[in-house]
Amino acid sequence: MIRVSIVGASGYAGGELLRLLLDHPQVEIAQITSESFAGKFAYQVHPHLRGRTQLRFVGQEALEACDVLFLALPHGAAQRQIANYAALAARIIDLSADFRLRDGGVYQQYYGEAHNAPEWLDRFAYGLPETNRAALEGAAYASGVGCNATAVTLAVWALVRAGILQADQPLFADLKVGSSEAGRSPTESSHHPARAGVVRPFQMTGHRHEAEVRQTLSAYGHFDIRMAVTSVELVRGAAAAVYVTLPGIQEKEFWAAYRAAWNDSPFVRVVHDKAGIHRHPEPRLLAGTNYADVGWEYDPATGRAALLCAIDNLGKGASGSAVQCLNLMCGFEETTALTFSGFYP
Repeated sequence: MIRVSIVGASGYAGGELLRLLLDHPQVEIAQITSESFAGKFAYQVHPHLRGRTQLRFVGQEALEACDVLFLALPHGAAQRQIANYAALAARIIDLSADFRLRDGGVYQQYYGEAHNAPEWLDRFAYGLPETNRAALEGAAYASGVGCNATAVTLAVWALVRAGILQADQPLFADLKVGSSEAGRSPTESSHHPARAGVVRPFQMTGHRHEAEVRQTLSAYGHFDIRMAVTSVELVRGAAAAVYVTLPGIQEKEFWAAYRAAWNDSPFVRVVHDKAGIHRHPEPRLLAGTNYADVGWEYDPATGRAALLCAIDNLGKGASGSAVQCLNLMCGFEETTALTFSGFYP
């Protein structure tokens, strides 16, 4: 049994973390913090947890030492106090963007300001287990993942890994996302669209999550990732379609690449059926889960392909992956507390 605390537990990601960790048999939740809701019960902010916990929020000044500290703070906050947090816990999992990128210069390019703790960037293992499992096993520090970066990376990973998709063509990623990507209190500066129909267009510096995808794929070359994100009539979920041209590929080559990439990944499911109404990945079916459904559509006549991935942005795209990291870091079974399969209809 380990003691964990959540800093910034009143946001959507913090609430999802709390929900998941309440079902973890090897975790005791010690404290949850919120500056705005200190003194209130968790269920007064997260009403779906009524009857599940009597934990109250405390201010950060009351934070005590624990085994693992989850940081679910706004981007930029964790890096300013990372040394103080490290003094409280031997292991830290940060859900924000503060420690996802290894290069401080790239961070400044995409986030518009210099990093406050660049000496810490190399200490954090990137927190997407499906592409970085070995580095996360036993690690002391893990970063969060960008929800859109997760969807795009998992959409293309199998073909990049197999050498079918190479770094000689731009990857155009079209993402449809739920409103929860904007957070509990969306602002004008949010890098996620908060309202249905709001599009973030292609820019020279691009969407912030492009840098994460480039970094993850860098072992296979420099991939030119372009993202466009549109908020649709959905609360939770992100669906990525990455458009590429792959002339002369046969269906069996897709299957071989996807099976080789994902057979040993408990949370990635290949969805590619010839008939039925659920032939391709669908984010509505993944709400509340840590699963990523991947698939493709291919036209052999033109060589045009759409590489697909659907996730819950608060699950696989944030808190679910964070709990998966916890399991790997602490030597627990990787799927612990993460086996909820969603609901249908």
